[in-house]
Amino acid sequence: MNLSAGLILSIIGGHFLLIIIISWFTGRKAGNSSFFIVGRSAPWLLVAWGIVGALISGITFISVPGAVGAGKVNSHFYYMPLVFGNLVGYAVIALFLLPLFFRMKLISIYSYLNNRLGKRSQKTGAFFFGVSRVFGSSLRLYLMALVLHKFVISQFGIPFLLTAILVPLMIWLYTFQGGAKTILITDTLQTFLFISALVFTIWDISKISGWGVSGLFSEIASSEYAKMFLFSDRNSPNFFWKQFLGGALISIAANGLDQDIMQKHLCCKNIKDAQKNILTSSVALVFVNFLFLILGAALYIYAAKMNIGLPAKSDEMYPMMAINRLSVISGVLFVMGLVACSYSASDSALTALTTSFCIDFLNFEKRAVAEPEKKLEMERKWVHWGFTVLFIFMILAFHLINPGSILNVLFSVNAYFYGPIIGLFTFSLLTRRTVNDRKVPYVIAACLMLSILVNAGIPDLFNGFNPGYLSWLLSGLISLAGLLFISKPKLVYDESR
Repeated sequence: MNLSAGLILSIIGGHFLLIIIISWFTGRKAGNSSFFIVGRSAPWLLVAWGIVGALISGITFISVPGAVGAGKVNSHFYYMPLVFGNLVGYAVIALFLLPLFFRMKLISIYSYLNNRLGKRSQKTGAFFFGVSRVFGSSLRLYLMALVLHKFVISQFGIPFLLTAILVPLMIWLYTFQGGAKTILITDTLQTFLFISALVFTIWDISKISGWGVSGLFSEIASSEYAKMFLFSDRNSPNFFWKQFLGGALISIAANGLDQDIMQKHLCCKNIKDAQKNILTSSVALVFVNFLFLILGAALYIYAAKMNIGLPAKSDEMYPMMAINRLSVISGVLFVMGLVACSYSASDSALTALTTSFCIDFLNFEKRAVAEPEKKLEMERKWVHWGFTVLFIFMILAFHLINPGSILNVLFSVNAYFYGPIIGLFTFSLLTRRTVNDRKVPYVIAACLMLSILVNAGIPDLFNGFNPGYLSWLLSGLISLAGLLFISKPKLVYDESR
């Protein structure tokens, strides 16, 4: 049954009205401390639940189910080895990175690079985080804007330009005052909404197909979509060990070395709460990602049964089916789930970008001693607004470029931009060597260019071998090698003299 555009807009309007009400209550007396890390007083279970929403973006919500039948990277259930690899990465974060960051009482994790290597190294790490997050969040918001515009907003004769402006503007509206304090509550709500959409849509397909839940699961288990482990083709990006090792590295880099996610963990009261939070959320993510794959298989199997033509782009499979082919409730929940996923991932990114810029580039921690808090709060709000405007321009740029498979584009670009961060932290944590801090930005920039060339040339040099997610590791190793090349042993002074 088709959903009317008016009904969808009403759903979105009601969703935002509720979020804005929450933001008003949580942000009334929020200062910089509340905005950045909630005064280090957040309940760990609430943080864990919200992190699930922050890590499941609108791209995951749409692209992962669509990719199941796309016949390319992450088709079938080949996405799951990456998810299992994530668990290894989360364990490393909980056991090694969290204790270090808590012990140093950091607000921005890139302050560690300043303590270890120098100010320019700190700014280099923060810069690459910023580029990656601006790119990734803009791409996620672009996907949401594209789907809403195609299926809803364009029917009112509204140009895409206005959609591109409104989508990021709504994030700014409910986060500019409360920041982390607000999204702690709103992300919890939005996590519940998108999981509800997944569960109900699977149940809806089982009902209208006549299979029932057990029958649908039997259909999925006996279908080609249920293939999960690929050991036979080492050149394939879906090869098990590429996915598994890549998943471990991605979770360390994109969570443990990422201000966005680590900022949430640092909101907890103490290290034990933070460790419980990350381990709980990591296990929950395994089940949630598996639900996405079950949903994707169910959509393709049902479409085949009903002779429904597949869309040109796999990213359009879930929205097409939910809005045009399933029940009204599935369509309503899809819209709410898409909005919830897109905003729970992007609102925390906007807050983290603001935090990193204020701490790593504007030196808020040092300036707070001598300057009025009101002045710093005003600067923070201008930074917050600046990143919102940047999101708008990036969405419009993506609309002109029109990228293909958005999930694969995101992972490919992140491999390059997270590589320098991996290299900086690996060098800092695993060696006692020092570098000339002034040279670090130039060396890292050169390593980035080399990483792009090497990753592009690997298939030609190694008989079509595709590194897949291992490109993250390769990019990180190249940056590490560059830092080792300009390093020297740390001098140890005898204080007894």
